[in-house]
Amino acid sequence: MADERIFKDLKADHDRHRDLLAKIGETQGDSEDRRTLFEKFRVEVSAHAAAEEESLYATMLGKPDLRDDARHSVSEHKEVDDFLGELADMDMSSSGWLTKFKEMRHRYEHHIDEEEEDMFPAAAKGLTDAEESKLADIFETRKPRELDRAEQSESGDERE
Repeated sequence: MADERIFKDLKADHDRHRDLLAKIGETQGDSEDRRTLFEKFRVEVSAHAAAEEESLYATMLGKPDLRDDARHSVSEHKEVDDFLGELADMDMSSSGWLTKFKEMRHRYEHHIDEEEEDMFPAAAKGLTDAEESKLADIFETRKPRELDRAEQSESGDERE
């Protein structure tokens, strides 16, 4: 039986992200709830993306059949990070903030749906059980470090 822990870890993060996005979407104006939830989402997504890139994507880039999927997902991570930077610089009570947030939410939810429905199954076929286990170990080690790092930075700091 394959060690699917890496995919379960990533899916669990995605579920937390969906929940945070829904909660942010229910907030109004420049409220403490909106600020707190947005910062939590920013930190969580930044850490998730970095740990995912250092584990799963780094391995996929080394496999010709999986390389294009990994490159595509890395570019989408950059796009979401850019959105987060723009949102952090905007007035949260403006209609422009909500419009930008909805656009980012749509793009991010599309990205994670695409990963779960297409990329993860393709990667699972192209990885050995030992590779999947190693990737889960790397992800589970890197994520807490990346959370600390993301908490110390502002949106847009990491990817230029």
